[in-house]
Amino acid sequence: MIPEGLRYSQEHMWVTGTGDHTARVGMTDFCQEQLNDVVLVNLPEVGRRVSVGEPMAEVESTKAMTAMLAPVSGEILAVNDVLTVQPEVVNSDPFGEGWFVELRPDDPASVTGLLDAARYAELIDSWTQPDTRN
Repeated sequence: MIPEGLRYSQEHMWVTGTGDHTARVGMTDFCQEQLNDVVLVNLPEVGRRVSVGEPMAEVESTKAMTAMLAPVSGEILAVNDVLTVQPEVVNSDPFGEGWFVELRPDDPASVTGLLDAARYAELIDSWTQPDTRN
């Protein structure tokens, strides 16, 4: 499932504008499927500044602890406190109630520079297709 209208990072995070030059960020469905059951989510503090590619949250699953990388640079305005008590929401609703943070991008155009749904689907296909090189 790859919803249209969102933007995607190559590190499997989604971003959507929420108005007033803010954006909501979460983990893609593909990413949560790869991790399996999410058992813990550590979110950043409100007010923290993040840079593109920098770890902004940690997700522990039954498989591994994974750093979730910021898809855009900006200031964290809000975090989804639901995930601290119900981390499994990331698995059941990654594009809805399973969002991680809201932030104010340093450059609002950086959101539109991310992958659209079609390009993200191509990225996933490249990860899931068997390597036929000899």
